[in-house]
Amino acid sequence: MLFSFSKPNTAEVGAISRSDKNPVKAHIGTMISKYAHQLTEAGIDCTEAECELILCNVLEVDRLNLYLHGESLIDEKAIAKIENIISKRIRRYPLQYILGESWFYGRCFYVDESVMIPTPETELLCKAAIGFCETRRIQRPHILDVGTGSGVISITLTCELADANITAVDISEQALEVAKKNAKTLALEKKINFSKSDMFEKLNKTMKFDLILSNPPYITEEEYKTVPPEVKADPKIAITSGTDGLDTIRVILEKAPDYLAENGRIMFEIGHKQSEKISQIVESDSRYNSISILKDLNDIDRIVILSCHK
Repeated sequence: MLFSFSKPNTAEVGAISRSDKNPVKAHIGTMISKYAHQLTEAGIDCTEAECELILCNVLEVDRLNLYLHGESLIDEKAIAKIENIISKRIRRYPLQYILGESWFYGRCFYVDESVMIPTPETELLCKAAIGFCETRRIQRPHILDVGTGSGVISITLTCELADANITAVDISEQALEVAKKNAKTLALEKKINFSKSDMFEKLNKTMKFDLILSNPPYITEEEYKTVPPEVKADPKIAITSGTDGLDTIRVILEKAPDYLAENGRIMFEIGHKQSEKISQIVESDSRYNSISILKDLNDIDRIVILSCHK
Protein backbone atom coordinates (compact mmCIF):
# COMPACT_ATOMS: atom_id res chain seq x y z
CA MET A 1 0.00 0.00 0.00
CA LEU A 2 1.24 3.48 -0.87
CA PHE A 3 -0.23 5.26 2.12
CA SER A 4 -1.77 4.58 5.51
CA PHE A 5 -4.32 6.53 7.48
CA SER A 6 -6.88 6.18 10.26
CA LYS A 7 -10.30 5.02 9.16
CA PRO A 8 -13.31 7.14 10.13
CA ASN A 9 -16.20 5.91 12.21
CA THR A 10 -18.17 3.56 9.99
CA ALA A 11 -21.33 5.46 10.86
CA GLU A 12 -19.97 8.35 8.85
CA VAL A 13 -19.71 6.34 5.63
CA GLY A 14 -22.18 7.60 3.10
CA ALA A 15 -22.59 10.88 4.98
CA ILE A 16 -21.63 12.91 1.93
CA SER A 17 -24.67 15.03 1.15
CA ARG A 18 -25.47 17.29 -1.73
CA SER A 19 -28.40 19.64 -2.10
CA ASP A 20 -29.35 22.71 -4.04
CA LYS A 21 -30.33 24.32 -0.73
CA ASN A 22 -27.47 23.15 1.48
CA PRO A 23 -23.69 23.39 0.97
CA VAL A 24 -21.68 20.24 0.33
CA LYS A 25 -20.52 18.65 3.58
CA ALA A 26 -17.89 15.94 3.33
CA HIS A 27 -15.23 14.41 5.50
CA ILE A 28 -12.07 13.29 3.65
CA GLY A 29 -11.85 10.03 5.55
CA THR A 30 -15.54 9.38 4.91
CA MET A 31 -15.15 9.93 1.18
CA ILE A 32 -12.13 7.64 1.01
CA SER A 33 -13.93 4.87 2.89
CA LYS A 34 -17.01 5.18 0.71
CA TYR A 35 -15.17 5.04 -2.59
CA ALA A 36 -12.63 2.47 -1.39
CA HIS A 37 -15.51 0.15 -0.60
CA GLN A 38 -16.79 0.51 -4.17
CA LEU A 39 -13.35 -0.24 -5.61
CA THR A 40 -12.86 -3.23 -3.33
CA GLU A 41 -16.16 -4.70 -4.51
CA ALA A 42 -14.83 -4.35 -8.08
CA GLY A 43 -11.86 -6.58 -7.19
CA ILE A 44 -9.26 -3.84 -6.92
CA ASP A 45 -6.39 -3.89 -4.41
CA CYS A 46 -4.91 -0.97 -2.42
CA THR A 47 -8.19 0.89 -2.77
CA GLU A 48 -7.66 3.44 0.01
CA ALA A 49 -4.36 4.50 -1.56
CA GLU A 50 -6.05 4.83 -4.95
CA CYS A 51 -8.78 6.98 -3.45
CA GLU A 52 -6.22 9.27 -1.90
CA LEU A 53 -4.53 9.63 -5.29
CA ILE A 54 -7.85 10.45 -6.91
CA LEU A 55 -8.74 13.10 -4.35
CA CYS A 56 -5.25 14.62 -4.50
CA ASN A 57 -5.51 14.80 -8.29
CA VAL A 58 -8.97 16.35 -8.39
CA LEU A 59 -8.36 18.82 -5.55
CA GLU A 60 -4.80 19.55 -6.77
CA VAL A 61 -3.17 19.04 -3.39
CA ASP A 62 -0.55 16.71 -1.96
CA ARG A 63 -1.45 14.07 0.63
CA LEU A 64 -0.64 16.26 3.64
CA ASN A 65 -2.81 19.12 2.42
CA LEU A 66 -5.54 16.68 1.43
CA TYR A 67 -6.14 16.02 5.13
CA LEU A 68 -5.34 19.56 6.32
CA HIS A 69 -7.33 21.58 3.79
CA GLY A 70 -9.03 19.17 1.42
CA GLU A 71 -12.50 19.51 2.90
CA SER A 72 -12.57 23.23 2.14
CA LEU A 73 -11.96 22.46 -1.54
CA ILE A 74 -14.77 19.96 -1.98
CA ASP A 75 -17.76 21.24 -3.90
CA GLU A 76 -20.35 19.84 -6.30
CA LYS A 77 -17.94 20.11 -9.21
CA ALA A 78 -15.16 18.26 -7.37
CA ILE A 79 -17.49 15.48 -6.25
CA ALA A 80 -18.77 15.05 -9.81
CA LYS A 81 -15.19 14.67 -11.06
CA ILE A 82 -14.33 12.19 -8.33
CA GLU A 83 -17.40 10.07 -8.99
CA ASN A 84 -16.70 10.10 -12.73
CA ILE A 85 -13.20 8.75 -12.06
CA ILE A 86 -14.54 6.10 -9.68
CA SER A 87 -17.12 4.99 -12.25
CA LYS A 88 -14.34 4.37 -14.77
CA ARG A 89 -12.06 2.69 -12.27
CA ILE A 90 -14.66 0.16 -11.08
CA ARG A 91 -14.74 -1.07 -14.68
CA ARG A 92 -11.06 -1.93 -14.12
CA TYR A 93 -9.73 0.78 -16.40
CA PRO A 94 -6.23 1.71 -15.14
CA LEU A 95 -6.18 4.65 -12.77
CA GLN A 96 -2.97 5.92 -14.39
CA TYR A 97 -4.73 6.33 -17.74
CA ILE A 98 -7.75 7.94 -16.11
CA LEU A 99 -5.60 10.50 -14.30
CA GLY A 100 -3.07 10.79 -17.12
CA GLU A 101 -0.16 10.29 -14.76
CA SER A 102 2.01 7.58 -13.22
CA TRP A 103 4.70 7.79 -10.54
CA PHE A 104 8.10 6.25 -11.24
CA TYR A 105 11.35 6.61 -9.28
CA GLY A 106 9.85 9.49 -7.28
CA ARG A 107 8.73 11.46 -10.32
CA CYS A 108 5.34 11.99 -11.93
CA PHE A 109 5.10 11.05 -15.63
CA TYR A 110 2.37 11.66 -18.16
CA VAL A 111 0.90 8.47 -19.63
CA ASP A 112 -1.86 7.66 -22.08
CA GLU A 113 -3.08 4.58 -23.96
CA SER A 114 -0.19 4.72 -26.43
CA VAL A 115 2.36 3.67 -23.79
CA MET A 116 2.70 0.92 -21.21
CA ILE A 117 2.13 2.02 -17.62
CA PRO A 118 5.50 2.01 -15.77
CA THR A 119 5.91 -0.70 -13.13
CA PRO A 120 8.00 -0.92 -9.93
CA GLU A 121 9.98 -3.79 -11.45
CA THR A 122 11.44 -1.41 -14.03
CA GLU A 123 12.75 0.77 -11.21
CA LEU A 124 15.04 -2.16 -10.37
CA LEU A 125 16.46 -1.96 -13.89
CA CYS A 126 17.18 1.74 -13.42
CA LYS A 127 18.85 1.11 -10.06
CA ALA A 128 21.09 -1.54 -11.61
CA ALA A 129 22.07 0.81 -14.45
CA ILE A 130 22.80 3.70 -12.09
CA GLY A 131 24.79 1.46 -9.79
CA PHE A 132 26.89 0.15 -12.68
CA CYS A 133 27.79 3.65 -13.90
CA GLU A 134 28.58 4.94 -10.42
CA THR A 135 30.63 1.90 -9.40
CA ARG A 136 32.64 1.98 -12.60
CA ARG A 137 32.88 5.77 -12.42
CA ILE A 138 31.98 6.08 -16.06
CA GLN A 139 32.33 9.67 -17.21
CA ARG A 140 29.57 10.77 -19.58
CA PRO A 141 28.12 7.28 -20.06
CA HIS A 142 26.58 6.53 -23.45
CA ILE A 143 23.27 4.74 -22.91
CA LEU A 144 20.77 3.19 -25.30
CA ASP A 145 17.13 2.72 -24.23
CA VAL A 146 15.46 0.21 -26.57
CA GLY A 147 11.67 0.56 -26.66
CA THR A 148 11.52 3.70 -24.56
CA GLY A 149 7.72 3.95 -24.31
CA SER A 150 6.85 6.79 -21.94
CA GLY A 151 10.56 7.53 -21.53
CA VAL A 152 10.77 6.71 -17.83
CA ILE A 153 14.08 4.81 -18.11
CA SER A 154 15.84 7.45 -20.19
CA ILE A 155 14.51 10.36 -18.18
CA THR A 156 15.27 8.72 -14.83
CA LEU A 157 18.87 8.00 -15.84
CA THR A 158 19.29 11.51 -17.21
CA CYS A 159 18.15 12.90 -13.85
CA GLU A 160 20.27 10.53 -11.77
CA LEU A 161 23.48 10.42 -13.81
CA ALA A 162 25.30 13.66 -14.50
CA ASP A 163 26.34 14.16 -18.13
CA ALA A 164 24.75 10.92 -19.38
CA ASN A 165 24.42 10.78 -23.16
CA ILE A 166 21.21 8.90 -23.87
CA THR A 167 19.63 7.64 -27.08
CA ALA A 168 16.05 6.39 -26.79
CA VAL A 169 14.31 4.52 -29.60
CA ASP A 170 10.78 3.24 -30.13
CA ILE A 171 8.82 1.94 -33.10
CA SER A 172 5.75 3.96 -32.07
CA GLU A 173 5.56 7.62 -33.04
CA GLN A 174 2.79 8.11 -30.46
CA ALA A 175 4.97 6.65 -27.70
CA LEU A 176 7.84 8.92 -28.68
CA GLU A 177 5.55 11.94 -28.42
CA VAL A 178 4.66 10.92 -24.85
CA ALA A 179 8.34 10.43 -24.00
CA LYS A 180 9.24 13.81 -25.46
CA LYS A 181 6.43 15.44 -23.49
CA ASN A 182 7.74 13.94 -20.26
CA ALA A 183 11.28 15.04 -21.05
CA LYS A 184 10.08 18.57 -21.78
CA THR A 185 8.20 18.72 -18.47
CA LEU A 186 11.51 18.15 -16.69
CA ALA A 187 13.45 20.44 -19.06
CA LEU A 188 15.40 17.47 -20.45
CA GLU A 189 14.26 17.56 -24.07
CA LYS A 190 17.72 18.63 -25.27
CA LYS A 191 19.55 15.98 -23.24
CA ILE A 192 17.94 12.86 -24.73
CA ASN A 193 18.05 11.85 -28.37
CA PHE A 194 14.64 10.35 -29.14
CA SER A 195 14.44 8.46 -32.42
CA LYS A 196 11.89 6.31 -34.23
CA SER A 197 13.38 2.88 -34.86
CA ASP A 198 12.28 -0.73 -34.77
CA MET A 199 14.74 -1.63 -32.04
CA PHE A 200 18.27 -1.44 -33.56
CA GLU A 201 17.11 -1.04 -37.16
CA LYS A 202 17.86 2.68 -37.66
CA LEU A 203 20.98 2.85 -35.48
CA ASN A 204 24.38 3.43 -37.00
CA LYS A 205 26.60 0.42 -36.29
CA THR A 206 29.47 2.73 -35.42
CA MET A 207 27.54 3.78 -32.31
CA LYS A 208 28.81 2.12 -29.14
CA PHE A 209 27.09 2.28 -25.76
CA ASP A 210 28.29 1.67 -22.22
CA LEU A 211 24.80 0.49 -21.37
CA ILE A 212 22.04 -0.98 -23.50
CA LEU A 213 18.78 -1.10 -21.56
CA SER A 214 15.31 -2.36 -22.30
CA ASN A 215 12.00 -3.23 -20.72
CA PRO A 216 10.88 -5.41 -23.64
CA PRO A 217 7.54 -7.14 -24.10
CA TYR A 218 7.75 -10.62 -22.59
CA ILE A 219 4.23 -11.90 -21.93
CA THR A 220 3.25 -14.99 -23.96
CA GLU A 221 0.15 -15.07 -26.11
CA GLU A 222 -1.31 -17.70 -23.77
CA GLU A 223 -0.55 -15.64 -20.64
CA TYR A 224 -2.18 -12.61 -22.24
CA LYS A 225 -5.56 -14.34 -22.14
CA THR A 226 -5.52 -14.39 -18.34
CA VAL A 227 -3.86 -11.10 -17.37
CA PRO A 228 -5.92 -8.58 -15.33
CA PRO A 229 -8.05 -6.03 -17.23
CA GLU A 230 -5.63 -3.28 -16.24
CA VAL A 231 -2.78 -5.04 -18.06
CA LYS A 232 -4.90 -5.58 -21.16
CA ALA A 233 -5.36 -1.81 -21.32
CA ASP A 234 -1.64 -1.47 -22.10
CA PRO A 235 -0.73 -1.48 -25.82
CA LYS A 236 -0.48 -5.17 -26.70
CA ILE A 237 2.68 -4.56 -28.74
CA ALA A 238 4.38 -3.32 -25.57
CA ILE A 239 3.66 -6.40 -23.45
CA THR A 240 3.36 -9.54 -25.64
CA SER A 241 6.13 -11.20 -27.62
CA GLY A 242 5.24 -14.47 -29.31
CA THR A 243 4.33 -17.93 -28.09
CA ASP A 244 7.07 -18.07 -25.44
CA GLY A 245 7.34 -14.33 -24.77
CA LEU A 246 10.96 -14.21 -25.96
CA ASP A 247 10.71 -12.94 -29.55
CA THR A 248 11.87 -9.41 -28.68
CA ILE A 249 14.45 -10.61 -26.18
CA ARG A 250 15.98 -12.84 -28.86
CA VAL A 251 16.47 -9.77 -31.06
CA ILE A 252 18.18 -7.98 -28.18
CA LEU A 253 20.47 -10.94 -27.55
CA GLU A 254 21.33 -11.16 -31.25
CA LYS A 255 21.82 -7.47 -32.04
CA ALA A 256 22.90 -5.71 -28.83
CA PRO A 257 26.53 -6.96 -28.75
CA ASP A 258 27.20 -5.10 -32.03
CA TYR A 259 26.48 -1.81 -30.28
CA LEU A 260 28.15 -2.46 -26.93
CA ALA A 261 31.27 -0.55 -25.93
CA GLU A 262 34.22 -2.27 -24.29
CA ASN A 263 33.39 -3.23 -20.68
CA GLY A 264 29.77 -2.25 -21.29
CA ARG A 265 26.66 -4.06 -20.10
CA ILE A 266 23.35 -5.15 -21.57
CA MET A 267 20.47 -5.05 -19.07
CA PHE A 268 16.84 -5.91 -19.64
CA GLU A 269 13.73 -6.96 -17.76
CA ILE A 270 12.33 -10.49 -18.11
CA GLY A 271 9.16 -12.34 -17.23
CA HIS A 272 8.37 -15.06 -14.75
CA LYS A 273 10.17 -18.38 -15.41
CA GLN A 274 12.14 -17.05 -18.41
CA SER A 275 15.62 -16.88 -16.87
CA GLU A 276 16.55 -20.52 -17.57
CA LYS A 277 15.69 -20.32 -21.27
CA ILE A 278 17.51 -16.99 -21.62
CA SER A 279 20.57 -18.43 -19.88
CA GLN A 280 20.61 -21.28 -22.38
CA ILE A 281 20.50 -18.85 -25.32
CA VAL A 282 23.31 -16.76 -23.82
CA GLU A 283 25.50 -19.79 -23.08
CA SER A 284 25.21 -20.90 -26.69
CA ASP A 285 26.45 -17.51 -27.97
CA SER A 286 30.25 -17.20 -27.79
CA ARG A 287 30.11 -13.41 -27.78
CA TYR A 288 28.87 -13.36 -24.19
CA ASN A 289 31.21 -13.96 -21.27
CA SER A 290 28.96 -13.45 -18.22
CA ILE A 291 25.34 -13.38 -17.14
CA SER A 292 23.85 -12.19 -13.85
CA ILE A 293 20.20 -12.21 -12.87
CA LEU A 294 18.65 -9.93 -10.25
CA LYS A 295 15.51 -10.85 -8.36
CA ASP A 296 12.68 -8.44 -7.65
CA LEU A 297 11.01 -7.86 -4.28
CA ASN A 298 8.88 -10.96 -4.81
CA ASP A 299 12.00 -13.11 -5.25
CA ILE A 300 11.30 -13.54 -8.97
CA ASP A 301 14.14 -13.45 -11.52
CA ARG A 302 13.60 -10.05 -13.10
CA ILE A 303 16.71 -8.32 -14.51
CA VAL A 304 19.30 -9.92 -16.80
CA ILE A 305 22.78 -8.33 -16.90
CA LEU A 306 25.18 -9.40 -19.65
CA SER A 307 28.78 -8.64 -20.60
CA CYS A 308 30.51 -9.48 -23.87
CA HIS A 309 33.99 -10.32 -25.12
CA LYS A 310 35.58 -7.30 -26.78
